[in-house]
Amino acid sequence: MSPQLDRVDHIHIYVQDRAAAEVWYGRVLGLKRVEELAFWAPGPGPLTLSDADGHIHLALFERPAAANRTTVALGVGAEAFLAWRAHLGRELGEVPGVVDHDASWSMYFYDPWGNPYEITCYDYDVLAASLR
Repeated sequence: MSPQLDRVDHIHIYVQDRAAAEVWYGRVLGLKRVEELAFWAPGPGPLTLSDADGHIHLALFERPAAANRTTVALGVGAEAFLAWRAHLGRELGEVPGVVDHDASWSMYFYDPWGNPYEITCYDYDVLAASLR
């Protein structure tokens, strides 16, 4: 039997321009540089970004463009889902559509480097009423 894992520590995100990505992730997702880990960024190491509570960590690595196969899924409640949908509509130029998964609702979008993202809500009935 495997030992228990505590959490997802961070997710590697591959971008072609870390400086531009830091600005985009700050503006669109509200993530900021983790200063304590910034010493990794001048070389091939990551530029680590985090949410204000330190629960979400993305490690930005600069790499040439390549096919992306992993979707980063972020979870929120119903009220935040609607707020995120409006926010993404403003930031991305179009309101993301929603997908009904019968137990949850999701919306999907991409960063400028082709990395796929999903925002998911399990407050199914509450959100269903708001979306109708």
